Amino acid sequence: MAEEEKSAAAEGGGKPKSKMLIVIIAAIVLIGGGVGGYIFLLGPKKDKAEHAEVEKKVTAFLDIKDMMIGMSPDTAQPTIGGAHMMKLHVALEIADAKELPAVQSLQPRIEDIFQVYLREMRPVDLQGSAAILRLKEELLHRVNLAVQPKKVEAVLIKELLIQ
Repeated sequence: MAEEEKSAAAEGGGKPKSKMLIVIIAAIVLIGGGVGGYIFLLGPKKDKAEHAEVEKKVTAFLDIKDMMIGMSPDTAQPTIGGAHMMKLHVALEIADAKELPAVQSLQPRIEDIFQVYLREMRPVDLQGSAAILRLKEELLHRVNLAVQPKKVEAVLIKELLIQ
């Protein structure tokens, strides 16, 4: 019987330690959750200010006048009755409308670089959708060189005809 009392006392002595451990873990979890909630809900306000600044930017579009361009002859398929012509109408997408006047003032330069580049195109260079995407990328690259340090986001083709 004395042994049973010792074992019961030993078991009873272990229960307060395990209860204390559970209480400590629960307190740590509650404190951690409270701190996390505080940071999440009432944390730094600079993120909201950055989002507000991004929202203030308004996209603008600049129409480039229609261009009629005589294309280089296609040596693989000679044309009967003359050279090929291309009619192109594009718009430039500018991420910040505040930059529109600066880009617009460079429009003669933009038209010039487009004319020079497109004059060397052949009809075969514009066959298929992949070719049109390459054309847009090349025009975007060239226009961004012309308007540095401003930036044009995209060249949008409004009309493209080849005769």
